[in-house]
Amino acid sequence: MRILFLSHYFPPEVNAPASRTYEHCRHWVAEGHKVTVVTCQPNHPRGEVYAGYRNKLFQRETVDGIEVIRLWTWISANEGFIKRTLGYISYMLMSIFCCFNYGRHDVLISTSPQFFNGWAGYFVSRIKGIPWVLEIRDLWPESIIAVGAIKNKKIIAILERIENFCYRKAEHIVVVTQAFKAHILARGIDSHKIDVVYNGVDPSFFDPEKHNAKEGMSPDDGLPAALGEQLQGKFVAAYIGTHGMAHGLNALLDAALLLKHEENIHILMVGDGAERSKLMTRCEMLGLTNLTLCGQVPRASMPAIWALSHVSLVLLKKSDLFKTVIPSKIFEAMAMRKPIILGVEGEVKTIVEKSGSGICIEPESAEQIAAAITALYRSKDNCAAMGERGGDYVLKNFDRNVLAQSFLNILLATKDKSLRDKSAANAKLKMPPRDVS
Repeated sequence: MRILFLSHYFPPEVNAPASRTYEHCRHWVAEGHKVTVVTCQPNHPRGEVYAGYRNKLFQRETVDGIEVIRLWTWISANEGFIKRTLGYISYMLMSIFCCFNYGRHDVLISTSPQFFNGWAGYFVSRIKGIPWVLEIRDLWPESIIAVGAIKNKKIIAILERIENFCYRKAEHIVVVTQAFKAHILARGIDSHKIDVVYNGVDPSFFDPEKHNAKEGMSPDDGLPAALGEQLQGKFVAAYIGTHGMAHGLNALLDAALLLKHEENIHILMVGDGAERSKLMTRCEMLGLTNLTLCGQVPRASMPAIWALSHVSLVLLKKSDLFKTVIPSKIFEAMAMRKPIILGVEGEVKTIVEKSGSGICIEPESAEQIAAAITALYRSKDNCAAMGERGGDYVLKNFDRNVLAQSFLNILLATKDKSLRDKSAANAKLKMPPRDVS
């Protein structure tokens, strides 16, 4: 089968959508299918094209057997609603304009967010005459409304109409949580048209036996030597991921302030995003010597970061919308057998409680973050036991290879149904007219 995938994000970008797309596509290639990913030049989240790339009109490369087509887009930092929207729209228009250069394919996937990338799938699928599978990894426009990025009611109404249009027109919809499925069902979409394929983890990449056994770090880890020295002998609670409007990370700085008397506890923040510069400024103002903002590191270095850490912090703002999400970092933490301090409500809380892999706290509560870190620091055995339970649970339920195969089966079924529908339509056209005399 020939699969065409529209994704705004792709490695070497290190965010969750880039990883999910890459790992699924790599599995499909290994199963003997041809996969083409249409994306832009890597630039997330700073809005700066990565070294070795240029914002060219059109270029091809091959990554682990995946054909990658990179298009020119309007590039800006991950901040400012208008600038970001221009970038999203430019990708949508370019992916449509260039679609005759992609070759022949049997099925198309477009993934949302961002919102306009999902919508691009409709136009490309109609131009190329192939079935369209819409992947929903986050609910737009609901998620941007929840963080206050957009407040104009007329714009919101327009975006919601486009959202409903996409749900109706897609041949099939793949979502990442049961809550997302419930949301779409409430819009009147047939349940047979929706499948859940959770996020997961590649156990061969996030392998604690390869990384946790290391003492210190080697040059191969790709991490600053000073980081290992700074964290040596410390109990490290790590937040790894986007530093954005949705994450409520000021509470983590407040927690560090509460923990400043604990000399052996250190908070590590790894990643980048729209709020990082503000967080750095506030960290300096508070004089926090027990907190390090490391910045973004390459994907290849992530297991080494986890190996340096003792606890994973998974945080979002308190919002009813965020009860529907499952941050993918929980699966990486589980695979590396690190206990989780979870400041998110909803479906993800159920996973952590069911697996026994961590402590659930109130979102945006600095006091509860500090208390949970202290409790795990003072009970190393409990900390280790949570990590082990999480590791066993994630391997059983969220192996990325198994999930990628489930997604592939959906694509095969969608392709077959499209062929049957076309065959039936052609047969109907060829039927002789009925004699009504």
